[in-house]
Amino acid sequence: MALIPFWTWAFHSVGIQLPYGWSWTLSQVTLIVIFQLLLALSVAVFILADRKIWAAVHLRRGPNVVGAFGMLQTIADALKFFFKEVIIPAGANKALFILAPLIAATLAFAAWAVVPVSAGWVVANINVGILYIFAISSLGVYGVIVAGWASNSKYAFLSALRAAAQMVSYEVSIGFVLITVLLFAGSLNLSAIVQAQAHGWFFFTMLFPMFVIFFVSSLAETQRPPFDLLEAESELVAGFMVEYSSTPFLLFFLGEYMNVIMLCGMMTVLFLGGWLPIPIWPLTEIPGIFWFLGKLFAVFFMMAMVKAIVPRYRYDQLMRLGWKVFLPTSLLWVVLTAAWVTFVRHGGA
Repeated sequence: MALIPFWTWAFHSVGIQLPYGWSWTLSQVTLIVIFQLLLALSVAVFILADRKIWAAVHLRRGPNVVGAFGMLQTIADALKFFFKEVIIPAGANKALFILAPLIAATLAFAAWAVVPVSAGWVVANINVGILYIFAISSLGVYGVIVAGWASNSKYAFLSALRAAAQMVSYEVSIGFVLITVLLFAGSLNLSAIVQAQAHGWFFFTMLFPMFVIFFVSSLAETQRPPFDLLEAESELVAGFMVEYSSTPFLLFFLGEYMNVIMLCGMMTVLFLGGWLPIPIWPLTEIPGIFWFLGKLFAVFFMMAMVKAIVPRYRYDQLMRLGWKVFLPTSLLWVVLTAAWVTFVRHGGA
């Protein structure tokens, strides 16, 4: 890592001989801390962008008081949550009640460990990056279930069961979508998947329907509209988080947006060429990190527009879409992709 020479030089400058193992460990810790801080700050930016996009669709101004053009509104909201009192229901399991939002936020941050933001810019460039992402997203269900059960409220618990059913239902389709991508790219490594798109993004291939399924499934996985049935204004309570306030609620909110941004990043990596530029001369001079961020924000913009213009689904419609439309379609596309790779690309070899 580039940080290893920095730490070696820093300790040598004060006369300390730093072993390679310590230098590597310090470099990784520094890299992770800096990356996580940037991610946490980016959440504030995306929340503000979300609210501004909805406001523009509704022909209103949105946040415009705190800071220039309302740019500090999200920071002000976060500070308000930090200084509010943490209220724990008398009948709640206090340890699990506090643990649940920590699980949700920690897993949301951990998923970013294998997402490459540019060539060589990844915390852990492991060869099974897709499996890691799928495992982390599956564990997110536990934060929801624990929150609903520990609240000692039948409303929160029933909502947690619905949320878990919704998340599991669409994770199945996402899993088959990931299989089609790894068949097409021939690798489970996310950086290798990006490099496999050097001659054409997967978005413009036979995987385009899989992009659509992944996009809609991401909305359902993160309870974004039109699938935000757990927090519907027409219901009596606001989902499994109804008993939460202050910082624990903020952690759930942070984890939700972090998952949204991560799934936008995954769509960028899997279908839009990641950090790869459009192969036209002046555009190829733009650094890869800006291409990655631009594509990520484009996908996020589509998610924000869906929230602004698409009416909410009923729960039976949501489940029918996941199990009767997306599941058989994605399973069929796995077969078609495997057949294409075997008989067309490799000539039946």
